[in-house]
Amino acid sequence: MALTAYLAHRGFEDKLIAELGSIDKQFDRLILTNEPAKDVFWADNIWFNPKIIGINSIGDAAKHLKSIQRNWVNYRYDFYGRSKLIIDKLPHISFKPIEYPNIPPKSPLGSWSLMDNHTMLYSAECSSTFPNGEIVFNEDKEIPPNRAYLKLWELFTREEHIPRKGQRCIDLGACPGGWTWVLQKLGAEVVSVDKAPLEKHIAGLDNVYYLKDSAFALDPYEIGHVDWLFSDIICYPERLLTLIKKWMDSGMADNMVCTIKLQGDPDLNMISEFAKIPNSRIMHLYNNKNELTWIWRK
Repeated sequence: MALTAYLAHRGFEDKLIAELGSIDKQFDRLILTNEPAKDVFWADNIWFNPKIIGINSIGDAAKHLKSIQRNWVNYRYDFYGRSKLIIDKLPHISFKPIEYPNIPPKSPLGSWSLMDNHTMLYSAECSSTFPNGEIVFNEDKEIPPNRAYLKLWELFTREEHIPRKGQRCIDLGACPGGWTWVLQKLGAEVVSVDKAPLEKHIAGLDNVYYLKDSAFALDPYEIGHVDWLFSDIICYPERLLTLIKKWMDSGMADNMVCTIKLQGDPDLNMISEFAKIPNSRIMHLYNNKNELTWIWRK
């Protein structure tokens, strides 16, 4: 029998369950199915082929995990005291916020959880090499005008293909300028488009060109070729999809990164329209809220 465990993003358990369709058991955010793993949006981490074993003691649990591999992280929803005693017998894993830029960990990171005081669920193979899929940064609380920049920090930490120095980017719906700041720091030239102005300290940065206009009114041919198009616009998904297709049809953008903003329960049929676009994929970043990140390469 196949078994897969999904660790839902906090507060999005119902969305993950709806996405899965059917489940076997639920332990707070940890959701088990009796089916092979499938691609989902609303999980911070996926535990592949997890095992369930009985444990006789604290030492027995730790010894079993260490016999498989070195690095393990615990997901605790209950049995805190007993879990802590097991953690103390395992090699230390740092939970400190990471510095950006940062190279993602390459070593496998297994996950485990106590189902009761004498039963342990564990998986040596997980989708994320970050503890419980949580990518938490040591934030810059002085320069960025809001916390939206964390989404790009996370994406660029996950991805090897990112904007390079000297490339031309367009940031649609740029105000107040968090994404523009990240792109400029990479050495890119940034055309920042919004009807509202950027924060002054962002607008004054080198290679930042502010254009007061609506992202939806732009003619891609007038803007010209861009290596990257970015959009964190607050709009309905249908409107974003129309904007994306306009730019794709023009051939003026080589790469796109767009936030799909969702209202209430996500429309899976609408999301599937983005997923159908060739050479694209969708993910829910740890630093996303009720939104998804869509990525496309020409």
